Amino acid sequence: MPEDGDVSTTVTPAGPATAPARELSRPVAALVGVLAVAAAVGVGQLVAGFAGPGSAPFVAVADTVIRLSPQWLTEFGKTLGPERDKLALQVGVAVVLLALAVTAGLLSRREPRWGMRIVIGLGLVGFAAVLFAPTFSPLDLLAPLAALGAGGLTFGRLHGLALRAAEPSTVPHDGPSRRTVLAGAAGGVGVAALAAGAGGWALGRGVVDSRAEVTAMLRSARIATAPALPPLADFAPTGTPTFHTSNADFYRIDVALRVPSVQAADWSLHVHGMVDRELTLSFSDLMSRPLVERDVTLTCVSNEVGGDLISTARFVGVELRPLLLEAGIRPGADQLFSRSIDGWYTGTPLDVLLEPDRGALLAVGMNGEALPLEHGFPVRMVVPGLYGYVSATKWVVDLEATTFAAKQAYWLERGWAERGPIKTECRIDLPGPFDQVPAGRVTLAGIAWSQHVGVSRVEVRVDGGPWQAAELTTEVSRDTWRMWRTTVDLPPGRHQAEVRATDARGVVQTEVRADPVPDGASGWPVAAFTVV
Repeated sequence: MPEDGDVSTTVTPAGPATAPARELSRPVAALVGVLAVAAAVGVGQLVAGFAGPGSAPFVAVADTVIRLSPQWLTEFGKTLGPERDKLALQVGVAVVLLALAVTAGLLSRREPRWGMRIVIGLGLVGFAAVLFAPTFSPLDLLAPLAALGAGGLTFGRLHGLALRAAEPSTVPHDGPSRRTVLAGAAGGVGVAALAAGAGGWALGRGVVDSRAEVTAMLRSARIATAPALPPLADFAPTGTPTFHTSNADFYRIDVALRVPSVQAADWSLHVHGMVDRELTLSFSDLMSRPLVERDVTLTCVSNEVGGDLISTARFVGVELRPLLLEAGIRPGADQLFSRSIDGWYTGTPLDVLLEPDRGALLAVGMNGEALPLEHGFPVRMVVPGLYGYVSATKWVVDLEATTFAAKQAYWLERGWAERGPIKTECRIDLPGPFDQVPAGRVTLAGIAWSQHVGVSRVEVRVDGGPWQAAELTTEVSRDTWRMWRTTVDLPPGRHQAEVRATDARGVVQTEVRADPVPDGASGWPVAAFTVV
């Protein structure tokens, strides 16, 4: 016990010192996020330069924004002008990417989890935009996958280097400091990202520029234009499609693993086989011939009854018949065997192509611009009245006059029919399958087609009752679809509507159901709906 006046002291043993948590400064953290996203965009652009310009994630996301934009935003974009609107969109997408990249870095000052999630999330958005693009082909996924890998790897590596650089070092060492290593790595990533992006842009820019040049050529060319559409060319306000299908919505069926990218200046067409004179045409040679404009409805043989593999566009091109007459088709030839630049091949009946009024085209334009890449840029075949599998060769580069006995087309080898004339068919667009509609006057509407013959009548019946004639739109041409509509009084409950078309020769569409194989589906379409 201490005596009076003594001072008592207690000594607490010192424990181990707690190391301060490593933390990146805000500028460094933000830079890590920005460089990771830049690397993803650059690598994606570079790979897309080889796989196809449309597969670049940045481009695919911008295109998706266009497709999903509300009408008011689309109209606002139009007021900016045809080039400024695209620039404004790209700048907007870039600003959003930059903001998310900075956010990814700032959320990861101590550990990379949240930043990595954002970078990977952005990569998945780019992947989805490419996957669901109208121009999708399997090889297009290479670019978003490469971008996803580059973004994640870059973020992880740079974040690790930055954390080590932020940790105080008590051990002397020779060579560059960790901060110097970080600065070099960051600079290298930045330069590489810019170089990759610029390289990809340069690789893919050629065909984009070529399309723009062809579009400009078409706008200044002398073209035998198609008549203006009549006021009642469609019943779109009622529920039918618009008469012309936009290029973005035009159906696409082909076997291309990737969309071929060929510039117009590099394209040529060889006409040979059972001909008197072989011809080789450059794109300039083709454009020097008379150009005509035609509204044509194309239909896929795989279209099920009531299906949507049908679209209409205003095509511009060179008539094929004069070209074949110039080459001089020899007696005995009954097939024009056409090949695409990607190797696909088909055969078209020569007697159809040589009909004076058939109007088959080597098309170069579609709805006021050059053919889109996915629809055959720079040149494709368009033959009214024949299913596409025997006539609509995209990216066409070779025409050979031959016989059906000598050569079999791609789909003939797989069990499909030889000639492929389009059948008279129709579709119910309104009401949609299993719709619920208010009781009273119920509107039914849809489309009918019988290309190169024409539609003269459409009839509708409900619940097996009597057939009644529907109202038809004004016929634009026998090579295009026609819209129909009618109204009926229906009580509440379940109902079923059927529709049938009659062609211009008076032949009624067959009720007999047939699968698409081997020469196209047939049967009356049926729609079941509920009146409430």
